[in-house]
Amino acid sequence: MLDPLADNPLATRADLQADVRALFAPLKPRFSQGGARVRLGFSGGGAFGWAREAHRRGLSWAQRLPWAAARQLAQARDRANELESFARPLWGLAPLAAGGGQFDDWALYRRGLTNGTDPRHPEYWGEPGEKGQALVEMAALGCALAMAPGEVWTPLEPAAKTNLARWLLLINERSLSDNNWLFFRVLVNLGLERVGAEHDPAATQAALERLETFYLSDGWYADGPTAQRDYYVAFAIHFYSLIYARLAGDQDRERAQRFRERAARFAQDFIYWFAADGAALPFGRSLTYRFAQGGFWGALAFAEVPALPWGVIKGLMLRHLQSWRRRNIFTQDGVLSVGYGYAQLEMADQYNYPGSPYWALKCFLPLALPETHPFWQADAAPLPALEPVKPLVHPGMIVCRDAGSAHVFALASGQHATWLRHGAAKYAKFAYSTVFGFSVPATEQGRKPTGEWRLEQAAADSMLALSADGVYYRVRQEPLEARIAPEGLHALWRPWPDVEVETWLVAAPPWHMRLHRLRCGRPLWSAEGGFAVGAEGDGKQQTSAGLALARYPAGASGLRDLLGQRTGRVVVTAPNTNLLAPRALLPSLLGQHAPGEHCLASAVLGVPDEERWEQVWAEWPACPEWFIGLAGQDQKL
Repeated sequence: MLDPLADNPLATRADLQADVRALFAPLKPRFSQGGARVRLGFSGGGAFGWAREAHRRGLSWAQRLPWAAARQLAQARDRANELESFARPLWGLAPLAAGGGQFDDWALYRRGLTNGTDPRHPEYWGEPGEKGQALVEMAALGCALAMAPGEVWTPLEPAAKTNLARWLLLINERSLSDNNWLFFRVLVNLGLERVGAEHDPAATQAALERLETFYLSDGWYADGPTAQRDYYVAFAIHFYSLIYARLAGDQDRERAQRFRERAARFAQDFIYWFAADGAALPFGRSLTYRFAQGGFWGALAFAEVPALPWGVIKGLMLRHLQSWRRRNIFTQDGVLSVGYGYAQLEMADQYNYPGSPYWALKCFLPLALPETHPFWQADAAPLPALEPVKPLVHPGMIVCRDAGSAHVFALASGQHATWLRHGAAKYAKFAYSTVFGFSVPATEQGRKPTGEWRLEQAAADSMLALSADGVYYRVRQEPLEARIAPEGLHALWRPWPDVEVETWLVAAPPWHMRLHRLRCGRPLWSAEGGFAVGAEGDGKQQTSAGLALARYPAGASGLRDLLGQRTGRVVVTAPNTNLLAPRALLPSLLGQHAPGEHCLASAVLGVPDEERWEQVWAEWPACPEWFIGLAGQDQKL
């Protein structure tokens, strides 16, 4: 298999320059004759995929698109897919050119820009629709104009310049999603301005003013009017704002300074999402963008924001890139696959296409900086001393670091994204781990129309799964309330109208405790899953009353029942449900509960170093006295 990351230490500026070229090389044979399309395949994100989703949701025929319109939309989606694959590599190629790096195929891109924006050419990208995917990809073109005009603008023929500018200006006439997309308008106009083409300053200012309203505090943004606080804060809003601060800072000094100050403050929290070995916390949507997770660190350097010592920032970015060398993330011919730790369509968001992963090239932004910049001159430094238990108010997390390993895990209060494919798995689990990842349910197999799953297909790691029949299970989808309380994260959730669960998550690294108060108006079965562990190689399993564990080369995972009510089982989850392991096992505690009130308590452990397991497993935390008292009250009831 061709692996563009293989044999590259990813330690120097020259290494990263070579890596950008290596990542592009498998794409070159896939460019269309006219250069405007890059054909990487098809992954069901078009109109027919939408129709299947409509069927799954039970929409009436009157609510669906007519099939003729669906076919037309599918063709438009294919065109947008191929534009996406054309444009996204520019997030790495434009900084490469800006920093003087060699790239031999700019003529291919100029041919694509010429033909893709020519209404008379068969490969014309078409007029973008309202909130259309083409508007997203315009941002990469705008940045390329701003950073590498000598490669993508100056050599163009006058007619091609006119067509390209006309096509890009359409972003000012179309509606955009009310979130980070507004920066696409800003970046397109900025690129046009820097090459002396027509642009719209009023549209830029209106977009910037709306983006300002998304700011929360402490460096955190909302990505529009949503409840998610995820990587879009880092690899979208801050990333684009830092590009703006660098390229437009001379003409918009106050705003640029605000953007820099907010990014510096955000860095003090965001650093907790990264382990000592460079791995980032798998959490939220768009994880197929992979090393875009580390793009924020390079953007700090690009915008001259020493939020941390330059060596620390450099170490964060380089170790993150290096961490992906451990993963099988490429297809046989070297194209980035859709997935996270491996090619896995099961975890994909409904808007992912084969070209989507190339947003990962945002991590190469500091290639625009010269070799003499202090970022490149500094020695990559390890992480500074960080708190072992760190509450993060805005994402509703408590991040824990295992002092004996590189393991980082976050206890999560339960953000929600009901509009998103597998939204509960991506936001509402109790814990997320850099070592064990998380799992998504198997798409259709073993699923009831009501949104319940057979236990193996549910892949309910770091969840309390509840069942009304002992066969199909529900998990936390959307908490009614969630907060960081003195005793730990607290959430209230209701899987059925007559079933209410209060959950407390208590940090005790390398352990954590989960405490539940269950009020049910019906008999229930429960299955509480620990961390899912990869099942490759020789391993050991143990189950008995009150415990379940699995030890394999990928790590060791287990739970102990602190109140002695449940029995252990290791669940073999459906293949390709875990983000990091194609085959995974899930240590679980199973119980049955009569109508009434019940208290459940468990201590959960995940350790990447199997040799360390015996010592750590034997020293579990005690159930808090206040919860034991609560359990006693419920038993009296």
